Amino acid sequence: MILLAVLAVGVAFWALVLLGRRADANRRQGAMPLEQARSLLGVGTDATPAEVNAAWRRLMGRAHPDQGGTEGLAAQLNAARDALLKRR
Repeated sequence: MILLAVLAVGVAFWALVLLGRRADANRRQGAMPLEQARSLLGVGTDATPAEVNAAWRRLMGRAHPDQGGTEGLAAQLNAARDALLKRR
């Protein structure tokens, strides 16, 4: 059971890495759609601000450039959090 959870997190992380390569193009297009933001952070439609921030922190711990991630991926995660929290 734990192995399956670790595997799921690993797959999600690498999916985020691949999506992070398109961060610059998405940033130029404007705000991220809410459905994409929820999918990226792995939260539901009824997620509270605390749940959004917790998901962002968990993923950013691995995706931050200082932790081996990419700037594009970190930007995607920031855009997703901002879209869900209505920041501009």
